[in-house]
Amino acid sequence: MTGKKDITIYDIARVLGLSPATVSRGLKDHPAINIKTRKRIMDTAREMGYRSNSFASNLRMQKTNTIGIIVHEIKSQFISSVLAGIEKVATEAGYDLIIGHSSETFRKEASNAHNLFHKRVDGLIASLAFDTHDMDHFQPFVQKGIPIVFFDRVEDFPYGTRVVIDNVRAGYEATAHLASQGCRRIAHITASLARNVYAGRLKGYQQALTDFGLTHDPELIIVNDLSEAAAIRTAKQIAAMNPRPDGVFTTNDFFAAVFLQTLKEEGIRVPEDIAIVGFNNDAIARIIQPKLSTINYPGEEMGEQAARSLLDQLAGLSSARTTDTIIIRSELIIRESSLHRKV
Repeated sequence: MTGKKDITIYDIARVLGLSPATVSRGLKDHPAINIKTRKRIMDTAREMGYRSNSFASNLRMQKTNTIGIIVHEIKSQFISSVLAGIEKVATEAGYDLIIGHSSETFRKEASNAHNLFHKRVDGLIASLAFDTHDMDHFQPFVQKGIPIVFFDRVEDFPYGTRVVIDNVRAGYEATAHLASQGCRRIAHITASLARNVYAGRLKGYQQALTDFGLTHDPELIIVNDLSEAAAIRTAKQIAAMNPRPDGVFTTNDFFAAVFLQTLKEEGIRVPEDIAIVGFNNDAIARIIQPKLSTINYPGEEMGEQAARSLLDQLAGLSSARTTDTIIIRSELIIRESSLHRKV
């Protein structure tokens, strides 16, 4: 079965007895065409089911008005808020989005980059997967001068802009808060240290231990995939430690919530026995009992900044080859889960 043929400006011109050029200008609301004629053209186009071929016209102008996005996961509230920020700014500027999902794998990230390049996106916004080990898949964008903005998970790469928070400072604040509450054996649960976000938070954790005169114990640094299963397993691992930690800083709120609930099921009181600080300020942090102290990570603001930076480059206001770093402010939010005891 063949589809119905698309209506063209030539079909509209034939029905109205006008020239195709007049119809074309009328559809673009050109002031050279009088208002009544414009209305006739618009009404007839609508009745006939005409669809403008913006893709073809954009290609003639060497642009598609689309922005490619690569994210490492979709289910994350943080990523959803980043996407909301990007969408808000991009839509206002007349750009559409094409989103690729790497599922935390380098292989799929590289495939997404390849696909978006061949879809002729005007620019790219990306956050790296857990196991991304080189940046070769972004080289076609570099060679073509297509701007890239990396956010959250970034790498040293001599091209494009990075939008991040100060992860070292955030890790320091979370750990220092636990220490100020009297915690003396503080564990840190994190993910792949190949990624800047987790390496930075670990560095901040270690600096805070040093500043508060606390012991650095390698056993208390636990690296996993921050999944629900890992949270349950890690809670049971920590519950069985002797001596047991009295404070935990973990780099994901969903993980922290499952971890907290599992500790309670093991008969461990939070915050009296173990105080906990999470990361991101997801909705679950305000629902779990006790409510979770966390680092507020303003995802929507990060998305807006990433989109604005990309649009500035597309408008020629800055160069894609200028490797700027934009730092978004984060802050510690103190709730019941970390109020261990006063010193």
